[in-house]
Amino acid sequence: MSLKRVSILLGKELLHGSRGYIFIFSIVAPIVISLVISLLFGTLFSEKAKLGIWDMGNSATTGIIQQNDSVVFKQYADDVSLQKAVKSGTVDMGIVLPEGFDDDISGGSQVKLTGYMWGESLAKSRMTIGIAITDAIRKMAGQVSPVDIQTVDLGDGASVPWSDRLLPIIVLMAIFLGGLMLPATSIINEKTKKTLTALTVTPTSIGEVLAAKGIVGIILSLFMGILILVLNRAFGNEPWLLTGVLVLGGIMAVEIGLILGVLIKDFATLFTLWKSASIVLFAPVFIYLFPAIPSWIGKIFPTYYIIQPIVDISQRGGGWAEIAVNVFVLIGLNIILIGIVSLTLSKTRAIAV
Repeated sequence: MSLKRVSILLGKELLHGSRGYIFIFSIVAPIVISLVISLLFGTLFSEKAKLGIWDMGNSATTGIIQQNDSVVFKQYADDVSLQKAVKSGTVDMGIVLPEGFDDDISGGSQVKLTGYMWGESLAKSRMTIGIAITDAIRKMAGQVSPVDIQTVDLGDGASVPWSDRLLPIIVLMAIFLGGLMLPATSIINEKTKKTLTALTVTPTSIGEVLAAKGIVGIILSLFMGILILVLNRAFGNEPWLLTGVLVLGGIMAVEIGLILGVLIKDFATLFTLWKSASIVLFAPVFIYLFPAIPSWIGKIFPTYYIIQPIVDISQRGGGWAEIAVNVFVLIGLNIILIGIVSLTLSKTRAIAV
């Protein structure tokens, strides 16, 4: 395989493919759906996480938190006012700082704080507030925070905001529309126009053609996955880790797209298969839409191992330890699909006719 020929083909794919219907649809559809959901639930460019504090002893921690641009700070005069603000959703979380808090922290004592949590607050808001509090205490004490925050849910504690529930399906759609459909339709278009025949009588190999189309699909898939997460303020605190998962997800989507492009002869069959097989690709999102569904059901489907690490990082503040097993499974699935793609290369003659 020649990298030079692949790069030339890649340039042509980017130039001509970007004008196609599927390319444009792969960009527009996830953005429009994300905008509609954000407008319905009021989360697009949503306000910063809101933290309320009842400071009983004029703690220096309060002043440090006030200077943190990642949260909106509100101070309350008593516990009743703080709880009322949390119950109504005026703040996402309320913290009570007792008298002598600074002295206890500076002395190295283990301190337990009472925290009130609004049941419908976004997962990313809770994560942001937790980081802000920990950082403020660390700056005040000059050491690792010896604080244990015991939270009490106020309001509907079992509620998961619909914006959080719907985000997985939008991200998965962003990954697969570009990653799967773009290379699949591009290959079928080449077969329909008989242009692959001209390519295969030149030094260019069918593997190089598929590689170029696959790279374009991965680029579009990664771009859209990042864009949707950024628009929904859900990129998390592990951007490189999240980007790596998106790349692996894009690779899976592209591999499936290449296989379909090689095996399917026309667009009608491809779109029929897309509509009928989408349930397999998007089945795992139902465990996020309806939390009562057992999570083990999602593990039956390969796309679970894409979306679960994304949810763990973006909505639950997870790191490598939380996603490692699922990522290794995803890598294993990609290796299997690479083998299947390699087998399809034996169909070179069938593609070019």
